[in-house]
Amino acid sequence: MAVPVHGETLSLTLDRGIAATVEIPAGHGKFPAVLMFHGLGSSRDEVGIIFADTATALARNGIASLRIDFRGFGKSDGDTGAFTLERQNEDAAIALQALAAMDKVDAGRIGVMGFSFGAGAAIELAAAQPEAIKSLVVWAPVGNYHDDMLDSLGQRAFDLAARDGIVGLDLGWRTMALKRGFFDSLGRHDLLARLRAYDGPLMTVNGSDDPYRKYTPALIEAAAGADKRAVVIEGGDHVFHVYTPSRSLAPEVIEATVERFRDTLGKTR
Repeated sequence: MAVPVHGETLSLTLDRGIAATVEIPAGHGKFPAVLMFHGLGSSRDEVGIIFADTATALARNGIASLRIDFRGFGKSDGDTGAFTLERQNEDAAIALQALAAMDKVDAGRIGVMGFSFGAGAAIELAAAQPEAIKSLVVWAPVGNYHDDMLDSLGQRAFDLAARDGIVGLDLGWRTMALKRGFFDSLGRHDLLARLRAYDGPLMTVNGSDDPYRKYTPALIEAAAGADKRAVVIEGGDHVFHVYTPSRSLAPEVIEATVERFRDTLGKTR
């Protein structure tokens, strides 16, 4: 059911000081809903406000959403340096519990999406609670936490974290410091193994020029469900050129995502 106007947009604070934004469509009833998880070093509106724009598009199509800042990022409480995959997954579970409890949300029709590193959080949540997550969409997804960070940061960052307990990082768009606990946590999470525990619909979305496309075949193969597809946005890079408005492919990404959630959240499994 398409809803022609946007409803409510509210800022709220979840358990553990997690900052969040919820968007509810106009109209009555209990709506399907989508959780949104940002990438490493980012925040809930995401690069080029692509998450905020996606939330608006979802609401206009009768789908609620909740997007959060993981602890230590954006406006959430917590020390960035204390970030680990276990804490990220805990935040994701807190967000799911909060969304499912909302009066206007149909807890039987919840999907989850994640961008880049945040796609790992979406995968792990779907695998941990497959009965609660009806659809999974991942943008430019990480496929191996340890290997990705090794490629991105180099062995020296791992060595410094092991030696000094903390390392300063330049991610290109921001600087941050992460402690040894983060690096240690990378080897404790196997995303391909986790996907084998999720039998719901999966869709991956990558730009054709995104180096993370290398993970797509393994992710698709690992997913336990029959309904799985890989979407390629021609000419797109890892962030779909959102930093260059004249080249931005955000509308294509958002359209594909909204259509997928409309199709897969239409009825309970």
